[in-house]
Amino acid sequence: MSRDPTETVAAFYDEYGEREWERLDRDFHHRLEFEVTTEYLDAHLPDAGHVVDVGGGGGRYAVWLAERGHDVTLVDVSEQQVDIARGKAREHDVADRVAVTTGDVRSLPVRDGASDATLCLGGALSHVLDGTDRELAVRELRRVSRADAPVFVSVMGLLASVTRLLRHAGKLPAEEDETELLPDLVRSGDYDTELVERYGRELTVQPMHLFRADEFESLLAAGGLDVETLAALEGPFSQRRDAQDALTDAHRATIRETLAALREDRAVVDHSAHMLAVCRA
Repeated sequence: MSRDPTETVAAFYDEYGEREWERLDRDFHHRLEFEVTTEYLDAHLPDAGHVVDVGGGGGRYAVWLAERGHDVTLVDVSEQQVDIARGKAREHDVADRVAVTTGDVRSLPVRDGASDATLCLGGALSHVLDGTDRELAVRELRRVSRADAPVFVSVMGLLASVTRLLRHAGKLPAEEDETELLPDLVRSGDYDTELVERYGRELTVQPMHLFRADEFESLLAAGGLDVETLAALEGPFSQRRDAQDALTDAHRATIRETLAALREDRAVVDHSAHMLAVCRA
């Protein structure tokens, strides 16, 4: 019997452990994801209130929110990530503001309209592989949000992954070179067990659905969310993950300024490693 994809994702993040907390501060590329996301949160969050952080992992955003006075309920499918989030809330002296529980984005353990703002960041929705289930998940984000509450959703982009694989074509050992997967990947957007086994391979990362911008926007609308803004979190820098220590402060400032000018351009959104939607419930 094949394993439920949700169990596979939970097992991956159980094993990933504290690396998920560390991920958003690992290097400049990952810090861009966090910096741009929190800039949009700052601009659109209410001044105070209850925030539901779906797929919140080790609690990086939950702690950030709590430190700014919000009460947070973090829900994640991984028991290990939930344990880490509890510990991080204690370490940062915000445990009284952060409630943490295990749960599935398709059936959230949160009452209707409980949230003054809802987050589903870092690609949690990308890990829902069935299309019908993804729409159900979006409806859950809508259900737990009060009327007109901001809802923030980020997913992983297809074209950035395709471009990265093309850049590495022929440069990697045969067992790591996944170029042959690309035609099927671009048709379905699904990097999953079914895809890799078709080519006699094994998963190199957790299973995920990779989005085009149009598909992402259509999914959110079908789930009852009004999309106000789509933004690229890394934009053109999605293809620059090498030699980041060589970047000077001036380089980084210029990259940030360039991304700020481009990040809501739809073509840039479509080619970003992560894309963020700011919605209204």
